[in-house]
Amino acid sequence: MIVHKEIESFRAYLKIEKSLSENSIQSYISDIEKLINFIEITNNKTTLLQIDIYTLKNFVEELNKIGLSARSQARIISGIRAFYKYLLQTDQIETNPAKLLEMPNLASKLPIFLSIDEVDKIEQAIDLSKPEGHRNKAIIETLYSCGLRVSELIGLKLSNLFFDLDFIKVVGKGDKERLVPISEKAKNEIRFYIQSYRNHIFIHKEFENYLFLNRRGRKLSRVMIFHIVKELAELAEIKKNISPHTFRHSFATHLVDGGANLRAVQEMLGHESIITTEIYTHLSNDYLKQTIIDYHPRSRKNMQQ
Repeated sequence: MIVHKEIESFRAYLKIEKSLSENSIQSYISDIEKLINFIEITNNKTTLLQIDIYTLKNFVEELNKIGLSARSQARIISGIRAFYKYLLQTDQIETNPAKLLEMPNLASKLPIFLSIDEVDKIEQAIDLSKPEGHRNKAIIETLYSCGLRVSELIGLKLSNLFFDLDFIKVVGKGDKERLVPISEKAKNEIRFYIQSYRNHIFIHKEFENYLFLNRRGRKLSRVMIFHIVKELAELAEIKKNISPHTFRHSFATHLVDGGANLRAVQEMLGHESIITTEIYTHLSNDYLKQTIIDYHPRSRKNMQQ
């Protein structure tokens, strides 16, 4: 396979300057390789540095023809745009051919979140008579109280718990660290889990600093967290299709509903852009609108009854 020096320099840029994870970097490179394959298949004589907007539009058209979803197309286009923006910034090209490349229309899909009562129901469904019961309660409370991603939860370490300061240190995407406030309830659940479960199992040496462990003394997997959440949701008779990430959505939505500053929520979630966080204002507005429809005496729903 031909090694493209511009791709290798882009890879180095993503790793060193943008501090992205290997998975994220590979996603970007994969997007560019798809474009290279298209050029080769169509016998186009152009190169990555000579490509024009028309070839890029034909490439996107081909993605649409093969049945790729609008969301997948948007992700690939985003990768191509980032690549050509980098080439322009480093003077490898004089004009950016991807600047006018349009994104497909994405239907606005708001994430599912839980009400406070539903979070409580899930916690109440936990069987605390089982050895892992208090561990699972600490997991749910930490997901909800701190708004963590699954990877952040399973990577949480004892040395990153600063309970005296009411903070935990979280390692997020791209190995970026942030401090997140932790509630008194979450701290109590974690302490009880450590005393009643963690201190009584054999822990393998390489996992001694990890907070949440399985019964074999090893770090919990993402799959296990998904399994725990799905099982508890079923026991609590929650009909929504939820995942561990639902607690993160709930954390943010309840903060915004309560009047929290959006910049503060962005910081706690570890979002690079405020635009990503702004979805929770839409969630909040959607919830308020539905409340009016359901309960206001002049709402259309009640007028029809």
